[in-house]
Amino acid sequence: MKIVKVLTLAVTFLMLFTGWNNIAYADVSGVTFFTPYINIAVTPGETISYSIDVQNKSGQIKNIPLSVKAPEGWQTTLTAGGWKIEEISVKPNDSQTITLTVEVPLKVDKGSYKVVLLGSGVPVLTLTVNVTEQGTYQTELTTDQPNMEGTNKSTFSYELKLKNRTPDTQNYALIADVQPGWNVQFTVEGKEVTSVSVEPNSQKLIRVSITPPSQIKAGTYKIPIKAETKNTSASVTLEVVIRGTYGLKLTTPTGVLSTDIVAGGDKKVTLQVKNTGSAQLAKIKFYADTPVDWQVTFEPDTIDTLAPGETKEVTATIHADKKAIAGDYVVTMRASTPEASDEAVFRVTVKTSWGWGIVALLIIAATIGVLYYLIEKYGRR
Repeated sequence: MKIVKVLTLAVTFLMLFTGWNNIAYADVSGVTFFTPYINIAVTPGETISYSIDVQNKSGQIKNIPLSVKAPEGWQTTLTAGGWKIEEISVKPNDSQTITLTVEVPLKVDKGSYKVVLLGSGVPVLTLTVNVTEQGTYQTELTTDQPNMEGTNKSTFSYELKLKNRTPDTQNYALIADVQPGWNVQFTVEGKEVTSVSVEPNSQKLIRVSITPPSQIKAGTYKIPIKAETKNTSASVTLEVVIRGTYGLKLTTPTGVLSTDIVAGGDKKVTLQVKNTGSAQLAKIKFYADTPVDWQVTFEPDTIDTLAPGETKEVTATIHADKKAIAGDYVVTMRASTPEASDEAVFRVTVKTSWGWGIVALLIIAATIGVLYYLIEKYGRR
């Protein structure tokens, strides 16, 4: 017992008179841990970096073991001076800065979570992390505008967001499921691509340009787009609405827009009417602009319906004025609906009839006979 008392007195003497009262302690009394951002909002997969000031306001060196208590599946790291640390020493009336990195997992429920920094096993700083949306462990392919409208001559442009919510970099193949005649191009950062690489918890913007076939009919068309790897995939369906275009072509089966006719006579001309648009045409009526006292009739005079690309024939009968003299005349024929119209300009050549030719020959012959008679009778005097 005497030996123990002697040792105790010796230790006390050394602490009082040799400066050992500055020995480092592992308790956190007189030490504060401060960071200004103690309640923040994040999305799944984000990484949070806290800068924490450790201030020792005591008169003793403090050696403080550090640890972190976080929700299951969350990854945390403590660093200082470029090193991972498990303990920090702070001189009296001095401070040190440490960094706490918190990785929020991708697969996490929406809600509020606590991350606690422990010093010497005691909670010294409590941080609140609010996860603002339900987390997933998958790929997401989305667009804000999946529907576009235009004509068969339009190019439809969409912007897609491809999000990689997995812990690995993914190289996605980009695929469009379309029928022959459709053209689909993918563009990323100004370059045409067929695949795109996306880092973990990152996203890429993909521009999709769709050109429909030139002869496509009016209607709504679904275009499935898919981004896939061997491990994960996502898809989105785009919608292309083709408005009907209206077009009409009036001509002849041979393309020849000229004919001839006898004054006072009739001439039948076969017309060809084609729907060159992508929408159905209805109630196509026919009209003609003619010289004075000429007439044109059509059979039939109305086509009830004409489908896109369809062709029908109409017979036009031209009747020339009986007083028309020989020469070229212009007859303009027109096919018209409220949506579209077209015209064909014909050159019609009037020829003299055989009857009038015979009469003219008889008149000429009679004139020659009269002249011959007069010469014979009076020419000898």
